Amino acid sequence: MGILRAGPDACPTGPRWRTLATMPEPALTQPTPDVEFERAGLLDGLTGEARAQRLDLLRYLDERGVSRSELLRHHREGTLTYVLVERAVGGPPRYTRAELLARTGVTAAQFKAMRQAIGLPLPEETERVFTDADVETNRIAAQFLAAGIPETDVLDVARVLGRGLAQAADLMREATLRRVLEPDLSERELAERLGQAAEARAPKLPSLVANMLTLHLRQIAQLEAIDAAERLGGGLLGARNVVVAFADLVGFTRVGEEVQPEELGRLASRLDALAAAAISPPVTLVKTIGDAVLLVAPEAEPLLQSALWLVAAADDEGHDFPQLRVGVALGPALRRAGDWYGRPVNLASRVTSVARPGSVLATREVRDAAAEGFRWSYAGERRLKGVSGGVPLYRARGLV
Repeated sequence: MGILRAGPDACPTGPRWRTLATMPEPALTQPTPDVEFERAGLLDGLTGEARAQRLDLLRYLDERGVSRSELLRHHREGTLTYVLVERAVGGPPRYTRAELLARTGVTAAQFKAMRQAIGLPLPEETERVFTDADVETNRIAAQFLAAGIPETDVLDVARVLGRGLAQAADLMREATLRRVLEPDLSERELAERLGQAAEARAPKLPSLVANMLTLHLRQIAQLEAIDAAERLGGGLLGARNVVVAFADLVGFTRVGEEVQPEELGRLASRLDALAAAAISPPVTLVKTIGDAVLLVAPEAEPLLQSALWLVAAADDEGHDFPQLRVGVALGPALRRAGDWYGRPVNLASRVTSVARPGSVLATREVRDAAAEGFRWSYAGERRLKGVSGGVPLYRARGLV
């Protein structure tokens, strides 16, 4: 048997081994996005088609530069399909709370009070969730405070704007979802459609809100003149005589036990629309409270006309729409932050509770203030909850 000799290339000290020893080590392989999603827990509990859809959505968002921290936050909140909406409205999150405060000039206490007034949660200090829009909003608040506007006034305005805009945002969300939702829509398709809708509308929203606020300020300036007593006294007088009406849907609570919540929402929205159509200056629609609306005016006659029109409009809606009943009272009330407080507000609510379906029931003071413009019939003296003594009530009807 021959002896095998190892040549120089087979020797550990030979040229070939020396070459291998001097070669650089291969670079460590970076984990793929899919592996990172898995490690981060973004796919936990998902299998089959649900897992495939989530993975497709995560890849789509990753390609658009959504950070891992954003993905994790939205995953915790169950809002991954809204990531692109959030970015389109206000821009991507950039700042922690400390960074925002440093850019705006508001104190930590002022910032917390503003968030609470607007109706928004207060994130953890280290979370990078604030956008350029957050910075601009708080910078404007700081400018108002620096100009000497009391913090309580700034917070009151923020509270009312926050409440109204939250309702508007909710309506916009519903309208968008009705437009984009289709059967068997994947998570990625939904996220893409929502993002496109937000990108199309977001640039117009600041102008829309600013213009509508300007229109209301102009209307108030035309209707609410400063009287001589306020001018000479250097302050608001506070309570003033106003006429207040509550209109509510008869049997709305009972209807709620018989129909789906969607139908209740439709009825409430229709009432709001009818009330808006019923009024004209100087009558104002103060608010909608589920199954009721609150109307206020400085004079009795225009408010009673609006109330009668509203009752008739509800009747014209047909059998599927509940009848309305309206209670009207007159007296001194105080306006604060767009709402009204005082005896006539409470009294009008109590009168409404005893009014018959399809009727407008008023106190004696209201009848006396508008005696010539309507037909009146005495409805008796009623004892109302929370009101001392009997209250004479009168039903109002149109002259024709």
